[in-house]
Amino acid sequence: MELLLAIFLAVFTVVVAMAFYYEHPKAEIPHGISQRQKLYIMHYLLNFGFGLAKFLEKLGITSEVHVMRIAMDGIPPLKDKHLFIKDLRFEKVKVRIYQPKVSTTGQRRGIIYFHGGIGQFGSIRAYERTCRYFARKSNSVVVSVGYRLAPEHPYPTQFEDCLTATIHFMRTVQDYGVDPSRIIICGDSSGGTLTAAVAQALVNRKDLPKLRAQILIYPFLQCVDFNLPSYQQNEQVPILFKERVLALGLKYINKDLSFAEASLKGCHVPEDLQLKYQKWVSPDHIPHEFKTRGYKPTTTHPFSEEIYTQVKAVFDPVFSPLLAEDSVIAQLPEAFILTCEFDVLRDDGLLYKKRLEDHGIKVTWCHLQEGFHGTLFLAVIGAMTAFRSGNKGLEKIVNFLRLM
Repeated sequence: MELLLAIFLAVFTVVVAMAFYYEHPKAEIPHGISQRQKLYIMHYLLNFGFGLAKFLEKLGITSEVHVMRIAMDGIPPLKDKHLFIKDLRFEKVKVRIYQPKVSTTGQRRGIIYFHGGIGQFGSIRAYERTCRYFARKSNSVVVSVGYRLAPEHPYPTQFEDCLTATIHFMRTVQDYGVDPSRIIICGDSSGGTLTAAVAQALVNRKDLPKLRAQILIYPFLQCVDFNLPSYQQNEQVPILFKERVLALGLKYINKDLSFAEASLKGCHVPEDLQLKYQKWVSPDHIPHEFKTRGYKPTTTHPFSEEIYTQVKAVFDPVFSPLLAEDSVIAQLPEAFILTCEFDVLRDDGLLYKKRLEDHGIKVTWCHLQEGFHGTLFLAVIGAMTAFRSGNKGLEKIVNFLRLM
């Protein structure tokens, strides 16, 4: 027994050591974030998970993505006596529908939710608590979309599934007691990317109801400039590091990670596209107050035709919705955009807000001054993982929904 225990402890020590070896980036947690010690703990737990996943992948036991999926799907759902919950398929897309049991006069609003996870992890099960929260608190019918994941289902399958599910729901809303003029799409992180892309894809559809609104929660929206003020200020702030954004993004489109360093320097953008996109993606469009924590203009690096050829899919508005043409942006529905001060993606949201407002689109903006990427997802898990910023963000979204 003692020998077995010694072997177990030795193996466990090796696994822990290798996990930290493969994923142990230095974290910087600014003093502007409240509950800093809790975030440190979350950071080390998450990095241990990423490191363990990479270690197991190196051993050929399982893939990094599969480990992360298991971890997210392991969040236990809460029992809920206030909702009818049903799993269905819209065409070939899995969905889970949450309908409040309490009776109401008239038809409810409908919310279609696209989860985050960079198109590779996350699921209906992982976002069970999020969708239940919005259904209960806003008295809405919520459709959680279980789009297929990469790498098994390559990009842009994720967008196609989300668009298919949205169109199906729009055509059948009356079956769920939903007012067709009160359909809202919503998503966090890469789910926010999908939300923006689906909203853009629907602007010219005359055969469908018009979306009432789009809700973008700390969305990823562009691949042109990885040196915006928010990328510089928050590059080592948990949970989403600057280098992790690009690494996960390249994996999403099934490209080699060797392109990451040059892409961070902007070598993937040809001069003609630089000129085209600078009117939409530029630190000049970021308000001064968001540069006070530090910002240095970056030097221009030589363009690489090889890298552009490999990664040019990232300039498609499906992947980078901020790059959509003005004719599309001008037709978009009202928006709610949530940004976090300590998030590398903060400026993506600020730039999209500006583009929408420049075209007369109404935007409700919620900026979480203490917030960081992922804070809303952590808030619905429970008190141990919740931060004040996440609770505030959830409250602001519910207040917005109640007005729709």
